Amino acid sequence: MNLFVPRAANAALGSTRIRLDLAYDGTDFTGWARQPGFRTVQADIENGLAGILQSFPPHPTLIVAGRTDAGVHARGQVAHFDLTAEQAHSLVRIQRGTGSRPPVDLGTAVLRRLGGILVTKPDVVLRRATVVPGGFDARFSALWRRYEYRIADPLALHDPQQRLRTTWHPFTLDLAAMDAAAATLVGLHDFAAYCKPRPGATTIRTVQDFRWWRDDDGLIIASITADAFCHSMVRAMVGACVAVGEGRLDGSTLAHLHFDKHRISEFKVMQAHGLTLIDVGYPDDASLAQRAVDTRNRRSLPAAAQVASAAASD
Repeated sequence: MNLFVPRAANAALGSTRIRLDLAYDGTDFTGWARQPGFRTVQADIENGLAGILQSFPPHPTLIVAGRTDAGVHARGQVAHFDLTAEQAHSLVRIQRGTGSRPPVDLGTAVLRRLGGILVTKPDVVLRRATVVPGGFDARFSALWRRYEYRIADPLALHDPQQRLRTTWHPFTLDLAAMDAAAATLVGLHDFAAYCKPRPGATTIRTVQDFRWWRDDDGLIIASITADAFCHSMVRAMVGACVAVGEGRLDGSTLAHLHFDKHRISEFKVMQAHGLTLIDVGYPDDASLAQRAVDTRNRRSLPAAAQVASAAASD
């Protein structure tokens, strides 16, 4: 069977696709995506790539698994870019006058050279650079993304060294109620009530897991896994659960909020600095290209769910 894959999803003929695994402290970044006049993670890395490939334009552009907002951190972010044959050769060739050092593979060369540029930016760490199949797409090949949100209420240890990645909350929260409310949001739903609207973008997502617990320091941790997230969706879902934990919102209503097609005021979107992208999951190499095709297809709710949505909104 011939598998059709849009050209944009694949590395161009003769080019090599590189996967980057990275982590960053989002405190001083205006999010992931490049914005004129602001410091962003994408701009820092792309500028680094332009530096090591200065003589070999055009310089690569990054595609990322999750475009984190301003102030959001990442421990397991994934991105990819393509190198032309000439660019790849320039990174692995042995420079004149450097002796007879053994050659390194392309992934190691990218990690060393790009890491050498970014060493002056300690809030970005490149963990791995690997050559991947041309069908790999950091965004569209992903099966899931997992985020964690950290809250310190009065029962938790307030560690000043963790203040830039933990939201301090003034009231004791009902953990059991929050966890029960979170469970009602698991599944395939239209999450328009939890998303900042974007023209032409779908708000249908599958939340695969959502749970809360306290760690050894008493911190309340939310773990949310989904196939993808809309803009500000995670922080809105966390905010809804916090409203339940405060007793301001009935947890049973969260199961019906996704039937509402616009944002509501019963809860607040939580602060960005408490949120961290933990990791991203991908299928095996043979399934990467097909996964990218499937993800690009516009999502829709099953007929039964659409009927239930219409009934709930009447």
